[in-house]
Amino acid sequence: MSELARDGRQARWDAHKEERRQHIIDAAIAVVEESEPGAEVHVQQIAARAGLSRTVIYRHFADRADLDRAVQVAILDQVWELLLPQVSLDGTVPEIIERVVGSYVGWAVSHPALHRLADHDTSGAGRPLEEGLERIASQVGAIVGMALTAFGAELSDEEAAAIDPFVHGIVGSVFGSVRRWISKPDPRLSAQKLTELVSRSVWFVIDGQARTLGVEIDPTRCVEDLLADAMMA
Repeated sequence: MSELARDGRQARWDAHKEERRQHIIDAAIAVVEESEPGAEVHVQQIAARAGLSRTVIYRHFADRADLDRAVQVAILDQVWELLLPQVSLDGTVPEIIERVVGSYVGWAVSHPALHRLADHDTSGAGRPLEEGLERIASQVGAIVGMALTAFGAELSDEEAAAIDPFVHGIVGSVFGSVRRWISKPDPRLSAQKLTELVSRSVWFVIDGQARTLGVEIDPTRCVEDLLADAMMA
């Protein structure tokens, strides 16, 4: 067999293994979705849903922890794919905040079992949730840094360095608030009210910190217009 033929055969086999692995992950997510939040999901349930045996499952995953982490990563990828496009300059600052927070709350309400698993501390290398929060915080931090520069804020080295923990604190507090709310659902606080509460709190923090740097943000004007005015000043 020629080297080219062997390479082609290996590529097809690798693609088949990846498809089978994804099929198993999709089956696991489906089983979790159908279960009560926090309910134990057995490998046999996943195997039955995938139409495979337990033996085949473990040909594609080193152990149960490896499977659990792959499922968690896939779930979190859904969340980030939903949220990252919402972190843009379209709208006023309060509108942007509420858009991001509302998208997350809406996903959590629609997928309570997936949210519980996504928030679970899996064993093994890496922390998928923390890695995902880092992605969101980094994008928000880049926008905040750009906006402060456009508004002419003169930051000391210490103030510039404070942007990273400041933004991570905000992102973490949003996820923490939703985590607490959805784990202890209170009928007196609707998803809409939670979104409004969390969004308003985030806006107050951002507005307050901006004022300490000499930047006043008009909450009624689109960010793109504010930045355009600032750059022309």
